[in-house]
Amino acid sequence: MKKLILSCFLLTALAVGSDAQGLTTPPSGDNQKSKVIQYIGPVEVSISYSSPDVHGPNGEDRTGKIWGEVAHYGFIDQGFGPSKAAPWRAGANENTIFTISHDVKIEGKELKAGTYGLFLAVSKEAPYTWIFSKNSSSWGSYFYDAKEDALRVDVTPLDVPYKEWLTYGFEDRLPSSANAYLRWEKKRIPFKIEVPNINEIYVFKMRDELRGDLGFKQENWITAAQFCAKNKINLEEALIWVNMSVSNPFIGVENFTTRQTRSMILQALGREAEANSEMDKAIKDPAASVQAIHQYGRSLLAAGKKEKAMEIFKYNAQKNTTEKFTPNVGLARGYTALGDKKNAIKHWELAIKNLPEDQKQFLPQYEAEIKKLKEAKQ
Repeated sequence: MKKLILSCFLLTALAVGSDAQGLTTPPSGDNQKSKVIQYIGPVEVSISYSSPDVHGPNGEDRTGKIWGEVAHYGFIDQGFGPSKAAPWRAGANENTIFTISHDVKIEGKELKAGTYGLFLAVSKEAPYTWIFSKNSSSWGSYFYDAKEDALRVDVTPLDVPYKEWLTYGFEDRLPSSANAYLRWEKKRIPFKIEVPNINEIYVFKMRDELRGDLGFKQENWITAAQFCAKNKINLEEALIWVNMSVSNPFIGVENFTTRQTRSMILQALGREAEANSEMDKAIKDPAASVQAIHQYGRSLLAAGKKEKAMEIFKYNAQKNTTEKFTPNVGLARGYTALGDKKNAIKHWELAIKNLPEDQKQFLPQYEAEIKKLKEAKQ
């Protein structure tokens, strides 16, 4: 009876085992699996690969034999699988896998969001060719088929200091781009990833997030609207967003920030008169700080609107009579812009006389402004 039970157990185990996933064992050739992830703004880019070393699974030194041998030249018949013209697998073991969450450009060419098998056609003299294949589930490049190519880009390999382990990474990271690279032995093979519509992606995510619990905070509507204004994108909807931050019965309130934001959007739309009207209302709001009004005046100076800036600096001094530093700095800058050196010097001296502790580090700069004005008078 015990033998019968044991036999049934073994048969059941074998049946289950035949369909079960394989045991976790060391990777083939001890080529450890690796994964690198880089965000370009909201766009996620990842490369999953197995990482061989120069000295090989048995410790043999393959220095000088990597490029052209281990990473074979061109497209070859590897003696296994249906592919008779296979590139190098750009790693070890299974496919090297490249995944992007959004559409991007690789070396200036479009690649749709998705997961791709990443291969590399190594060349003796000509540029190397990165290949992004729609087949990402095979082992190595034994099943490579050129018909499944989504993109090919040519790049120039670079000579670099020795590196034992094949490694992928990212460098030259900017707000809308990054350079990915493969580095092994004494070469680095890069490719540039760009997100040309990155601000549109941000707007899409903001729009979606504002529909959820984040939409119950006024500052989130303002943040989204200001992003659009600064980047001159989605401006008409940005106006709706800032108005929503005011009219919503749960979170809405009109204040300096909402008016300033509305003014920024109107300015970006080219509706200057309306923008100026909004800012005139904004600086008269009780919540408008001395620094906020000062910065508005500075922005007018930067735009070449000297007379309007002077008007704002004077208003700031009249409104904030107990403040003796920032309003005087504003007046000094305003008079300087208008060419009134006498009054500019007067207000710089008043500002320095009332210098706050957190501004003392900038004293040499303020004194240099006075010196420049006095020398210009002579």
